Amino acid sequence: MELRHLRYFVAVAEEGGFSRAARRLHIVQPTLSMQIRDLENELGGPLFDRGTRRTRLTPAGRAFLNEARQVLGQADRAQNVARMALRGEAGSVRIGLGRVR
Repeated sequence: MELRHLRYFVAVAEEGGFSRAARRLHIVQPTLSMQIRDLENELGGPLFDRGTRRTRLTPAGRAFLNEARQVLGQADRAQNVARMALRGEAGSVRIGLGRVR
């Protein structure tokens, strides 16, 4: 499973459909559908009920959505911490004082 699969899944869930999610992600809809299908195959079942007008989350999809959002949030935080550290804006400074007698 890759982070892009999670991003794609969350976009489809939030947009309520593949076409709107594809526009949001700046990719073509068939590619998005294929990536979601790959994710569903990896997980072992459907995450969406695909209707004619709206795509809805299955119970498994609802359970997965919160976890996917948490993983994406943590990945964003890790990226920000690494960037800050590379710019010297993160880390710790230890100041020690010797014993005074």
